[in-house]
Amino acid sequence: MIVRSKAPLRLGLAGGGTDVSPYSDLYGGAILNATISLYAYTTIEPRTDGKVVFTSPDAQLEEVYDSGMELPTDGYFVLAKGVYNRVVKDFTGKGLSLTLTSHVDSPAGSGLGTSSTLTVSILGAFAEWLRLPLGEYDIARLAYEIERKDLGLTGGKQDQYAATFGGFNFMEFQQDDKVIVNPLRIRQHLQNELAHNLLLYYTETSHVSAEIIEGQIRNVRGGKQQSIEAMHRLKEQAIRMKECLLRGDIDGIGALLNRGWEDKKQMTDGITNSLLDDIYNTAMHAGATGGKVSGAGGGGFMFFYCPVTTRYGVEKALTERFSGQVKRYDFTTEGLRTWTMQ
Repeated sequence: MIVRSKAPLRLGLAGGGTDVSPYSDLYGGAILNATISLYAYTTIEPRTDGKVVFTSPDAQLEEVYDSGMELPTDGYFVLAKGVYNRVVKDFTGKGLSLTLTSHVDSPAGSGLGTSSTLTVSILGAFAEWLRLPLGEYDIARLAYEIERKDLGLTGGKQDQYAATFGGFNFMEFQQDDKVIVNPLRIRQHLQNELAHNLLLYYTETSHVSAEIIEGQIRNVRGGKQQSIEAMHRLKEQAIRMKECLLRGDIDGIGALLNRGWEDKKQMTDGITNSLLDDIYNTAMHAGATGGKVSGAGGGGFMFFYCPVTTRYGVEKALTERFSGQVKRYDFTTEGLRTWTMQ
């Protein structure tokens, strides 16, 4: 028997950072995001020899353990071991024997929610294998708890829900980790137009999102008004961008992205640097009307809104001046998917 799962990565279009506590607890957060055709994959192969094997073909890494109630959460496969420990604790009450193989279409630190999406994919594979009674909200919430509480990894809440639900979603974040996912019915031709005009560019740099998010958390806890007011405006932009999508005002997204980028840089240090600023300015001079760094900032992917046919000039300008690359994608309507092959 082979158990498989895949979960889509996401673009955070507006409101990023307002899903992080304590801001979401104090003021309520709002984010608009959409999943794309890049995925985190998991395969589980049950074993009978009492071993637990984690493997990553793309990283050419493998770790082997004796099956038990709890595995050490160090080394390379921290997320997989965190999911294993929680599944054994909450559902099976006994150790499991398996080979777990994982792969992600984008490198860690790329700003597309890779870590949380991989957590959702791994948890989904366990749920499929063991027939766990978990709905979409259950899986997203459990993935969040495994990352943020069990493993102590700093971050927000949007990625787990985006990967689980899929599609275009307007998400609301409230105190006590309450999340409301509002799926948006975006007409297909508008999705096609947005995918055409929203150029995704990999800077070939990475970031450590935890450091940036920890700075953001300190600013909110310390009552730094510049940071808090910027996050208020980012939340408002998520609402306005949702309205643009629903009305079909696709070109209005460019201006919102541009204002959002200026506000995002006010949240904390490290969100931008000289290279990212240079890339952004190059894209704007070549015809883009707005853009941002995907995720927490500091590196990884950027995306730019390029109306009509300006994406070709923007792509040319970026590839001629910098070493990064444009990534092709489509928006997806599905979230986590799991299946079993006998």
